[in-house]
Amino acid sequence: MDALLGTSLGTYVGVTVLLMGVAAFLTGQAVALIWRPASHVVGYAVLLAFAARFLIFALFQGDFLAFPGVVIDCAVVLGIALSAHRLTYVAKIVAQYPWLYERSGLWGFRARTPGAG
Repeated sequence: MDALLGTSLGTYVGVTVLLMGVAAFLTGQAVALIWRPASHVVGYAVLLAFAARFLIFALFQGDFLAFPGVVIDCAVVLGIALSAHRLTYVAKIVAQYPWLYERSGLWGFRARTPGAG
């Protein structure tokens, strides 16, 4: 596992999943709150993934450019950021346009049926 991630599992979970996961969640929310598309989240998530790799390298002597580690970091951080973006975007759409849209599950919304309360 150390060779795949470029560091130990505990360090990876602490830095990438917890520290950068919180940053990615807040980034996704911030992008959604200013009505930017989800494609804007991708660039920020890649930067956060490389920040996680740098912290692992600088603080824990991990491998900075371990290709599988970089790909896994990008996937985890991007997944968290895109999830936060979608959750925030749906909540904002439904709150701002309650006469047009209603929530359809956790991740979606649908057009409100005419005449339905």
